[in-house]
Amino acid sequence: MADGISRRGALRAGAGVLAAGAVGAPMVHAQGSAGNLRFAFWDHWVPGANAALQQLGQRWAERNRVNLTLDFINTTGNQLQLTIAAQAQSRSGHDGISLLPWDPGTYADQLEPCDDVMGRLIGKFGAVNPVAEFLGKRGGAWRGVPATAGSQVKPALARFDLLQQHAGLDIRAMWPNRNERGPGADTWTWDTFLRAAEACHRAGVPFGLPMGQFTDAVDWVGALFTSYGARITDERGNPTVRNNAELRQVLDYAVRLSRFLPNDVWAWDDASNNRALISGRSALIFNPPSAWAVAKRDAPGVAENCWTVPMPSGPRGRFLAYLPYVTGIWAFGRNKPAAKAFLEFITERENAEFTTTFSQGYDIPPFLSMADFRVWETEGPPVGTIFNYPLKAHHQATYSIAYSPAPPELAQQMYIQALNTKLIARVAQGGDSVDAALGWLEREINTMRRG
Repeated sequence: MADGISRRGALRAGAGVLAAGAVGAPMVHAQGSAGNLRFAFWDHWVPGANAALQQLGQRWAERNRVNLTLDFINTTGNQLQLTIAAQAQSRSGHDGISLLPWDPGTYADQLEPCDDVMGRLIGKFGAVNPVAEFLGKRGGAWRGVPATAGSQVKPALARFDLLQQHAGLDIRAMWPNRNERGPGADTWTWDTFLRAAEACHRAGVPFGLPMGQFTDAVDWVGALFTSYGARITDERGNPTVRNNAELRQVLDYAVRLSRFLPNDVWAWDDASNNRALISGRSALIFNPPSAWAVAKRDAPGVAENCWTVPMPSGPRGRFLAYLPYVTGIWAFGRNKPAAKAFLEFITERENAEFTTTFSQGYDIPPFLSMADFRVWETEGPPVGTIFNYPLKAHHQATYSIAYSPAPPELAQQMYIQALNTKLIARVAQGGDSVDAALGWLEREINTMRRG
């Protein structure tokens, strides 16, 4: 798009307003104030990305004469999760806060409905990502506004040089930086992926795929399961484990794949796969562009050989792991009208693009009509490396989140407990038979359902 925002332009537009990377923005005071407003946002992985919300906040606060404070809280050690829980229990704290995917359901009764804001935004920008809608609504009402900042997908971030050298795959030809599929794209399946994983393992640059209990592991394994049609519950939460041929098939695949991964992936956290790629020790991870963005700074020789491509397809299609944030407004907040106005402002298209540009393409806006931001075309090196990061029509893919279509209350428990990766570990690491592992899974689901 000709009028898109470049990263340099975004930086120039906000230069000198606030220090990038600070974990707390100064309060913006305005003469004749319309009140105070405090928000807590997720502390971004990409260096300097918090500056987008800081600068948008200052602009909006000055225009609306609001004293605005923004704080940024990271998820290391579950700091954000603990803050959310503490504020919900004490009914005090920020006016609004970044919520993790299942939180709008968990705290629905304590969150201000945002149907008015979402109605206006949908009227302007069209349909919301269906996963964001599934997570953001409870009892027929929006319990927050799906966020751009922090929301991410997890396609394959690969070293194209290593895949070409060791596995004979030219992924840049398969998935070029334009809206079309290249030669060989139809062969980008989980079977092809397994052969490439084995080849790279033999070459000493194994794929860096976490198998532990953190979000990166749960998300990519969730998309793998969905691509095989392997659901572990139905829409009502009833277990669908027994006589589930698809579940057995994907479990067998995952166990075979795990043999070609680093031995310690069962204990990896969400930073481990990033470190594996940045260090040059891994040929592929499933991740947003944050690892590539850090590599640009710390390991430019790695960054210039990275290319983002869709996740492989399975027997039931291609699915893209999606992890959205929702920004909620506490029902006990003291300035709910201003909080709603601020969230609507930062979700407008030009401001969502400003945010995504600052994050070097990491942030995924919630509206399907916003998959054409210029940053995905122009970021590099190499130019076009993240073109295929957001889901595009030619990918022939669907957004997914682990444990769908289970009811949100149950899905959240299964997500937190990482039942999908634990299932694989029981066979690959613990020595369980497939039947024993599936019996364990069914018991765990029934225990969760009973509460």
